[in-house]
Amino acid sequence: MDMLWNGWGDPDRAAPLPDTVTGLLRDLLGVTPRETPSVRPDDAAPPASPLAAPALSALRSAVGDRADRVRTDADARLRHTRGKSTPDLLRMRAGDTADAPAAVVLPESHDEVLAVLRACAAHGVALVPFGGGTSVVGGLAPEDRRPFAALDLRHMNRLLALDPVSRTATLQAGLRAPDAEALLAAEGYTLGHFPQSYEWATLGGFAATRSSGQASAGYGRFDEMVLGLTLATPEGTLDTGRAPRSAAGPDLRQLLLGSEGAFGVITSVTVRVRPRPRVRRYEGWRFDSFEAGAAALRRLAQDGPRPTVLRLSDETETLVGLAQPDAIGASLDRPDAGCLAVVGFEGTEEGTARRREDAAAVLREAGGTSAGDEPGERWARGRFDAPYLRDALLDAGALAETLETAAYWSRLPGLYAAVRDALTRTLTEAGTPPLVMCHISHVYENGASLYFTVVSAQGEDPIAHWTRAKHAANEAILTAGGTITHHHAVGTDHRDWYVREAGALGIEALRAVKRRLDPAGLLNPGVLLPAGEVPVADSAPADGPPGEAPAPAAGEDAGFGDLADRRPPAP
Repeated sequence: MDMLWNGWGDPDRAAPLPDTVTGLLRDLLGVTPRETPSVRPDDAAPPASPLAAPALSALRSAVGDRADRVRTDADARLRHTRGKSTPDLLRMRAGDTADAPAAVVLPESHDEVLAVLRACAAHGVALVPFGGGTSVVGGLAPEDRRPFAALDLRHMNRLLALDPVSRTATLQAGLRAPDAEALLAAEGYTLGHFPQSYEWATLGGFAATRSSGQASAGYGRFDEMVLGLTLATPEGTLDTGRAPRSAAGPDLRQLLLGSEGAFGVITSVTVRVRPRPRVRRYEGWRFDSFEAGAAALRRLAQDGPRPTVLRLSDETETLVGLAQPDAIGASLDRPDAGCLAVVGFEGTEEGTARRREDAAAVLREAGGTSAGDEPGERWARGRFDAPYLRDALLDAGALAETLETAAYWSRLPGLYAAVRDALTRTLTEAGTPPLVMCHISHVYENGASLYFTVVSAQGEDPIAHWTRAKHAANEAILTAGGTITHHHAVGTDHRDWYVREAGALGIEALRAVKRRLDPAGLLNPGVLLPAGEVPVADSAPADGPPGEAPAPAAGEDAGFGDLADRRPPAP
């Protein structure tokens, strides 16, 4: 099944907002219903493919002269246009298909991918690898006016090898995450990688974007799971990963992980797997403030016991109930809702019980109050529903979008305040005051990520409103010492700020790699790296060198406490 062309996922799972939520949006944010519905697929159909006959013939030859493996029909090209960010969806709903690929190519093997790359090089056709199409950062719309082909890897969906002694598996890159889990489960194993895009995203996409799943506290990020990968480039094949660890020079895996299709096409990954957990338990804990909850999460991340899932909603997100999409608004009559933490454990019955008990002691000592299993189990049931909620909000006339970042623990309070204030100020100045919510979604010994959700009225030009707000947030992130992205990747949306974060010399080193692997600049042009030569200024966190927390502004609390009482006004 293909994803909905102008929204997320399975059309049969789409549902309108409850009247209570629609009323809340109207009274709190001034959201009014959309005046014009989304255009129909026929009205959004892209024009005829601009690819010349020789180029099409070469692409068909590369995949065995099978007509069904090179598609130029309007439906296939429409469904491979852009990703799933809010601006992407708003453009699609308006019938803007300017970024449609000229063709969709569906190879079956690594060798066919190499042949497609050779055909593209011979005919000057740019190429964009396409997994599940879930990018939310402009990763599937190259900034290049020449025709491009989308390389859809869905037919590269096999488990190639399983080594139960070493607990490794080699899987093709086009395998969707649920299918990978099913194949591994049949052998008694799990990968343990469950990002919000899980139901649609592919393993190659996880590797190309350095994905991080909701159980990262226990299983780690996807880039930590990858032991080796194979990359097809216009210049040949790169194979990496002969052993679990090596001192044989720089690790080329780390160069290719997060490369977003700009250096080559990931065709397979070798990952570590673990035995399937016998039990899964999720529970809720409440804290009086975001500051207190963050301190508790830091204790578990640094000193243990570390749960499998560990996340914390701020006061606003808890009050709205965003962590439980099927219960939004249920806490609005509870001004004492505080902050909700979701804590999950997986493993054996005995090991899970012991870790829950030991973690509970730490959480109580840190000021937490058990909310029982219901909040955690409810989160687990609805954890893949948020993108469908976003579609319903857009239908109702609201602007809804997310962004994320990460920093060291000492910088997290300042980063939280800076991003929240930038979003609130910019959208309020545009006449669409927002509701800004945040949660800590991934924790590490040395720091954590912050995941922001923004909801406001769409206004006259929602894309322009969001672009200004996102740019302001990006500036705030770099100034406060955060990274421009923790797990959404760079794409084109973050690229100019990534250039500043990496610095001039770092970007030139990456350009040199691209020139060697992709000398004609055909692969995802403009994604990750600017297509042209541009001056780059090194960027360091304000108020101190790396390793020091930025100093609070005059009158600003260095912790989360100054934000603890910032709740939305009563509807």
